[in-house]
Formats: sequence, structure tokens, C-alpha cells
Amino acid sequence: MQRLYINILLAGLVTFGASSCKKDLAEINKNPNGAENPQPDYLLTAAQKISSDTYWGTDNNMNSSLLFIQHWAKIQYTDPDRYILDNSSFNSLWNTGFAQSITDLNKVIDVADKQQNTNYKGVALVLRSWVFSLLTDAFGDIPYSQAGNISEYLTPQYDAQKDVYFGLLDDLKNAQTLLNASGSTIAGDVIYSNKISQWKKFANSLRLRIALRIADREPEKAKQTIAEIQSEGSGYISSNSDIAQFVYVDSPNQNPISNLFDTRDDYRISKSIVDKLFALNDPRLPIFAAPTADPTPQTYVGIPNGLTPGDASTLGFTVTSKPGTYFRAPHAPAVIMSYSEVLFDRAEAAARGFTSENAADLYKQAITASFNQYSITDANAIATYLAQPSVAYNAANYKKSIGDQKWIALFGQGLEAFAEWRRLDYPTLSPAVAGALSGKMPVRFIYPGTEQSLNNKNYTAAVARQGTDALTTKLWFDVY
Repeated sequence: MQRLYINILLAGLVTFGASSCKKDLAEINKNPNGAENPQPDYLLTAAQKISSDTYWGTDNNMNSSLLFIQHWAKIQYTDPDRYILDNSSFNSLWNTGFAQSITDLNKVIDVADKQQNTNYKGVALVLRSWVFSLLTDAFGDIPYSQAGNISEYLTPQYDAQKDVYFGLLDDLKNAQTLLNASGSTIAGDVIYSNKISQWKKFANSLRLRIALRIADREPEKAKQTIAEIQSEGSGYISSNSDIAQFVYVDSPNQNPISNLFDTRDDYRISKSIVDKLFALNDPRLPIFAAPTADPTPQTYVGIPNGLTPGDASTLGFTVTSKPGTYFRAPHAPAVIMSYSEVLFDRAEAAARGFTSENAADLYKQAITASFNQYSITDANAIATYLAQPSVAYNAANYKKSIGDQKWIALFGQGLEAFAEWRRLDYPTLSPAVAGALSGKMPVRFIYPGTEQSLNNKNYTAAVARQGTDALTTKLWFDVY
């Protein structure tokens, strides 16, 4: 009996010790700098900053999509410009999007529900929808319905791209009903300074963008969505003062492009867009491109995309143009959605017969808005530009007219320009000079390699449904 009692006592001590260790471990694993009850305003600011940095930053913009779309090119370390990329090249968009942006915004939504503040929830839904749209535009099928909730879904399933877009349209419709300019106040909003009426416009503008993203696949759903937006009545982004953008400040919180050019000099403007701007006598050229450091006959000199390192270096650093100082300034904004883009989208919706608006007039307004965005306001200069036959709206091929001009207007917004080029199939671009894809161009991002090792079952199912995990595999929305 004595021996039995001792065994029971020892077992009890072990159990108590194990329980105590678990409690201690939980205490040890707490972040001493993390708030137990995070405030929605701090979370909102953080989510806006990290999402804007990711959208406008190196891996997803400067070192990939801006090269694919031939806004920028590389004069040094040219592998990305030649499509020599692997499954670690796009980790930033995936990891930051899911682990930080969406997780933070989900927390804002949770806190907003507890506080019964529908405006926080509405703003978070709009921002989360934007981040999800960036992810699915780039990768295709992605975790959506189970994303950002690691305690419940450690290995989230991938939703088909169609389902993601449809889900985002529902989320944005819900956000629109939650947002109330006369409702509870919010704080921490760097994009619109806590003005809910602006978020209502942005929500509708993002709905319009996504409706057109699916228009070649699901025209009736696109048309229905646009009709709902018009009926709702809050309108779209309606001036350059409404632009959705994150405005940066001084170092260390400067624009990511400015930060990169402080220490690196391996990027130049692409010859493709410089040639186009010269051909159109486009007054945005001195804004998009910097004069060459040494005098040259043309002043602005772009370089071909995808040169070998040797061929690129022979062009010379001082006789080729960097992107313009506007984009390299510390305070340059990360534009999320411009007024010009919304006007192009409205023009396309009209051209498709989704609305009764005048497509040609909206197209002209879109170009004018892009000029005005960069403080080009001379009415005669704008009228002269619009009067050129090469600029005039062509109703018989609206995709070319809108695609060519939208490509120019989206300069610097690599991810959005990349999505629109794939959807509209204009402008006509030539593959990288020494490209690694046998004369083809990238049409998507590759999933991170960590998905194969940490979420293999769901990754494998997505690849089986979507196609080979390769740069050349077209996504669902990219029909033609």
C-alpha cells in the first residue's frame, strides 16, 4: 500500500509539473511587446502600411511585375528581367499578404464586431478584399475562405479563382452596407484620413475593377454587379483628390522605391514605354523617366527588357534613364487605385454594353485625369494629344484603345498593370530579348516553395485544377 501511495504521489507530481510547464511555456511564448487587446486604429495603420509597402516594393513590383509589363528594365543583375525566377521569388506577396495584412485585418474585423463599430469592419473588408485580389490576380487559386485563421486552419484549402472573385464581390457589397458616414468614427486611417464617404467610393471602384476582371468569363455576373453599384448610389472615385493611395513620409518610412534607389542603381526605364511615349509626344515622359546623367541626343533613353548581364552593362549607366524623380521621391505615394483607372473601367463597362454611359467620352476623361494626376493641366496640350489618330478611341477595338492607354496610366503599379495587360491583351509587347521561357512571357506568379512542403495536399489539388505551377500557365480570368 505504501508503494502504491508513493506511485500515485509521483504520478500526481508529474502531472502537476507537466501542467505547470505548459503554463510557463505559454507565458514564455507571449510577445512582451504585443498588446493583449490590440487597438483597431493601430492595426489598421499597420495593415495599410505593410500592404502598400508590399504592393509598391521590390519583389512584387520592381523585380517582377514592372519588368514583365515593361515599365522598367534592369541594367544589372538581369535574371528577373529574363524571367529566370523560382519558387522563392514571390514569397513576399504571399507571406506578407496572408501572414500580416489579412491576419491584421481579420483582427480589426473581430475587434469591430466586439465594439459594434461597423465602419472599422467595412474599411477592413475593403482593404482585405484588395489584398486578396492582388494575391489571386498573381497566383490564381489561393486560400480565401480559410485564410488568416491559423488557429483553426493551419493548412488552409485553396479556393478556385472564380470563387475567390465572387467571394470578394460579396465582401465588398457587405462592406458597402456596413460603411456609414454618419456612424461611429474610426482612427488610424492613413489612406483617407478616416473619411467614410471616401471608403464607400473606393469600395464601389474596387467592385467595378473585379467585375471587369471576370467579364470575359462571367459577363452576366459582371453586368449585374455594375448595375448594383449604380443602384447603390455612393458612386465611384470621382476626382484625383479621391485617389486611394498611401502617402509616405521621411526615412525610415519613405516610399520603398526611394529607399531602394538610395543604395542601388540596377533599374532603368524600359525602352518599350519610352518609345511609346516618344511616338505619342506624350507629356508624361519627363515625369516617368529621368534625363540621362550624361547628355544624350534624346535626353530620355530606355533599355530593352531581358538583356544578358554583358549586353546590359555595355549600354552604360550614365547614358540610360532611371525612372523619374517623381517616383523616386521619399514622399511619393503608393497609388492603390487612381481616378484615371476608374474612368477607364467605366469606359470599358460602357463599351461592353454593361452601362449606357458614353465610352469614348469616358476614355478621353481617363487620359485627361492621368495627365492631371501628374499636374499636366494645359488644356491645349491635352486636346492636341487626344486629337492624334493613334490616341483616338476605337469603338471597334475598345480593348486596344483602353489597353494601350491604361498601360501608360498605370505606370509604376506593376501588379495592376500586369493583371490588366493579361486581361485586355494590349499593348502588344515582345518577350525579353534573352528570355528563358522559349519566346513566351510570364502570365502569373509561381507559388512559394514552402506551400509544397507545408501545405502540400492543398497545393497539389490547386495545381491539378489550375495547371502546371509555371510562369506560363494562364489563370482562369485570362481567357484570350
